[in-house]
This record gives sequence, structure tokens and C-alpha cells, in this order.
Amino acid sequence: MNGPDQAPPGRPYAPSPHGMYLRHFGLRTAPFGITPDPAFFYPGNMRGELLDALLYAVMQGEGIIKLTGEVGSGKTMLCRMLAERLPPQVDVLYLLNPRLEPDDVLYAIAAELGLELDGCRADAVLRALHGELIARHAAGRQVVLLAEEAQAMPGATLEALRLLTNLETASHKLLQIVLFGQPELQHTLDLPQFRQLKERITHSFTVPRLPQALLNDYLACRLSAAGRAAPLVFTPAALRRLARASQGIVRRVNILADKALLAAFADDAQDIRARHMRLAIADSPFHRPPWYAGKPLARALSALMLVLAAALLWQWLTAGIAAPAAPQPPQPAVARTPLPAPSTLLEGKLAESRDWLAWQGPQQLVLQIASLPATETVAAETFLRQAQQAIGLRDIHVFHLPGATPASAAARLDIVYGSFADRASADAVWARIAPTSPRKILLSDIESIRTEMKAATPAPTARGTP
Repeated sequence: MNGPDQAPPGRPYAPSPHGMYLRHFGLRTAPFGITPDPAFFYPGNMRGELLDALLYAVMQGEGIIKLTGEVGSGKTMLCRMLAERLPPQVDVLYLLNPRLEPDDVLYAIAAELGLELDGCRADAVLRALHGELIARHAAGRQVVLLAEEAQAMPGATLEALRLLTNLETASHKLLQIVLFGQPELQHTLDLPQFRQLKERITHSFTVPRLPQALLNDYLACRLSAAGRAAPLVFTPAALRRLARASQGIVRRVNILADKALLAAFADDAQDIRARHMRLAIADSPFHRPPWYAGKPLARALSALMLVLAAALLWQWLTAGIAAPAAPQPPQPAVARTPLPAPSTLLEGKLAESRDWLAWQGPQQLVLQIASLPATETVAAETFLRQAQQAIGLRDIHVFHLPGATPASAAARLDIVYGSFADRASADAVWARIAPTSPRKILLSDIESIRTEMKAATPAPTARGTP
């Protein structure tokens, strides 16, 4: 038999990178595979408690059990562990295809029970299922159905599963159902048409994300299960990067840790440093999370969006369109020029921005990316259309400011980006959006914008005044 790094007969020897890094780190097998292997089960972060709760709920034999969690959070691992830990008298059935129609679900369960009912009508299949379940109950056996990806099931299929829970004796359910799904499953169950199914759920559990404080413990558990005798050091900086990039999703932790080990092996290093984790993140399929994770920004652009934003804004900056108007000396009040009728996009964005403004804290800061005369609606419309194509308009807001302040007597359209809790956060965004721009960052706070906009609102007339 060929070893992990031995070539088949007649082929040249070419060791795999994984096989080489296993020897380098003293491992028997890859510690961070993404296939749910019970040998690598991590009992921390409530996983052990969740497994015990699932076992208890199944053995109670009442109602339907539901477990939800984000993609990659470890639901399938818990499903495998549950099947492995159930006592011998429990027969485990799997429903692996969530998109089956109701009648097909009956056939799938019958096949899992070893019944050959091809060509039979659905009602005949249901009768055969009932008879088989009664026979197993009489023999002292319990049947549990594990249904994965339940959030993807058609509504009629979920209803068919509910009806299967009606198969019972005077004191016991003949079929116990455990639904594993993403959070969308709960959203489905909250719909009025599924209230009967929701009432049948007697136990409901949620898989939590893995916090940064437990990352080292999780990694050590996986490495120990893979044969590592001594602890493998992940530096604090590497753990911080891993926590930000994985966002507590264990599948992402595994992918990034595996790639970081490869990067450390290439460096001939015996510990995992920030540089190795940075290389792993750059090479990951999901890349990195929002760079500002943990900071009080409302949203962020992805790396691609930032590149597009930089190109868009630089085009406007070099054209002089976004350059701030020179400060004007105080001028006597004049009749304000009404805003010309804008196009649909600009009009809609003005209204949306007013609503957005009402929900912002007064000390929040915005980054001014363009300021145009109020009459330049065509230029503003062009800007918005280009921004919509490049980065979307979710974080871009437009305000019609009447220019009532001494610093700005002329009415204008201010186009701003984002919402920042402090100057440092805004500076960081500006450095990413326009790193080569000679223009100094221009900030405004929410309260100033509100004050200037209110100046355009006529004071209410006295009651009874015509």
C-alpha cells in the first residue's frame, strides 16, 4: 500500500504540500479539513451542551426538534455526532435532499426504512410507512429522521413532514424529526401558514459563532486530534486576523488555519504569525470580512467596491467637480433659488437621504465627496448614475442645502458618503477610497446638516392666520 507521500508504481514521486506540512508540524492527518469528521468534534462554545440537549430531546420522543445556525457554523457536525451518540435501539434515517416534493419525501423515507414501494400510490406508501413504524415500535425500536438544509424545503414538503408526526400510538410518536437549517428556516416558520408546524416544535436550538476568546482552544483541539503532541503557537496578531476574517464561522476558521499552516511551512516556521494569516486571508474564497469589523460604521465596501470607488471619485476630483467651493464672505440675505426639477434618480435619493438623516446620531460624521451648485442637477444625476454602476448608492446620500450659513451663502447639493463615529474612522475610509488624492478630507457632522436644512423650512404660520 502506498503511503501518503509515496507515488503509485510507475509514477515519479511528487510529495503533496499537505503531506509535507504534516511532517513539518508533527501531524498524522490534516487538522483543518472542512468535511465534518466526528473525530474532530469540538465540545467547547456550547457544542457539547447542544449535543447533550439534542440527545435528550430525541430520547424524549416528543414533537419536532429544530437546530439553526449560519452557513459553516457546524450544524452538519452536530448532526453526525447526534447520529453517532444515539443508543443502538434508535434507527437513524437521513433526508439529504431538501428540495423533494411531498410525495417524493414519502418514497425517500420508505427507502431509508428498506421498503421497496416503487410504483405505489402515495396513500399506499403512507400506509406501508405506518405499518413499518408500528412494527419497529413493537420491537422496542425508535425511529428518528434527520433532515438537513431544512430552510430549502418547499412549504408543502415541510407540511408533509408535520403530518408524519401524526403517526403515533396512544402514548408515543412513531417518528421523531430533527430539522437542521440556516436562520432562514425560522423566518419561514414565523409565517402564518406554518403556525401548525411551529406549534409542533418542542425543542429549538441555535449554534453560536465561535468567539475570539475560544479560537486558540478550538485550534488546539483540532491539532491534538490530528496528532500534534505539543501546542502549536498562533501569535496573538494571527489570532486577531483570523477572528476578523472568519467572523466566528468554524468552516472559515478551518480554511484559513489550513492555508496559514501551508504559508508557515513555506517559511520553514514552527509558529503561525500574522504574515501567514494575512496570506491565507488573501487566498481565501470569501477573502476578508468588512475591514472595519467591530467599528461603528453602518456599512463598508468590499475590496472590489473600494477600487471602483477610487476610480470613480478620482475621475470627479481631477475634473474639479468635487472640489469644495471657496469660502464666501457673508452676504445679505437673498431670495433662495428653488431646486430645479431633478430626474427620478436624484429626486429619489434626496427623499431617501432625508429619511436616513432622521435616524443618525447628531455627532456622526459624513465624508463629503462632492459639492455642486443647486442648479447643477444634470451633473449630480450623472455622478449618481456612475456611482450606482460602480459601487451602488446604499452608502451615498445627497442633501439640498440652502446656503443660509455665513460660510456658504449659495444653495448647493452636497453628496456625502458613509456614517462615522469618529475622525479616525473617516480618515481610514478616505485613505482607502482615494489614496492618491491630494485633496484634504472634508467632513461634516449630522447636526450641521440638519441645522442647515431646517433653515430652508418656512416657520409655521400662527393658527388662524390665512
